[in-house]
Amino acid sequence: MDVLDAIIGRASTRAFLDRPVSRGILHKILDTARWAPSGVNSQPWQVCVVTGESKQRISDSIVAAMEAGHKPNPDYRYYTKEFPELYRERQVACGKALYGALGIQREDKQRRKEQWMKNYHGFGAPAEIFIFIESIMEKGSWLDMGMFVQNIMLAARGCGVETCPQAALAEFPDIVRNELKIDSSRHLICGIAVGYADFTDPVNQYRTERESVDQFTEWFD
Repeated sequence: MDVLDAIIGRASTRAFLDRPVSRGILHKILDTARWAPSGVNSQPWQVCVVTGESKQRISDSIVAAMEAGHKPNPDYRYYTKEFPELYRERQVACGKALYGALGIQREDKQRRKEQWMKNYHGFGAPAEIFIFIESIMEKGSWLDMGMFVQNIMLAARGCGVETCPQAALAEFPDIVRNELKIDSSRHLICGIAVGYADFTDPVNQYRTERESVDQFTEWFD
């Protein structure tokens, strides 16, 4: 796949086929992604790949925590407490596009809850890649992590599978760490659902908009 096509065609997949992804493909994805750049070649990424019963236990534990009324306690704050108006508008538009594609009305709280809970099962993907970083690492290393995560998503497309990067899978990091026997010194950045996309599902048939280059770029000669 052409790299430009891989970038433009990438989308967050929210419905996957009931078809396993081989360990060989998952290894190839990571073997490609490891060539991401990092400051002083620190390569700060640490990865856990979960499938089968391990994946199911993590999903069930997170859903149980949510149903019991426990509040998420992520290792870091993903969003600002209050979006400036421009970003708030984009957030609202994103939600409308998602629920509109599924035909879920704003007042239908039960269906909205059901759709949200699918996050914790990786939307039915057969594999999830959990991304960790040492807690002592600074913002520069987090930039490196972003490039690594993007490499994973692009490499996946090159291997014929799709992904969904999920901050939701990092909302209860202690649950994930306990299941995987990970020390608390490793912070959980996100999970990435990996699988074969179900392109017949309406949730995979919409795209969020992107601003044009001229709207976010200034040129200086």
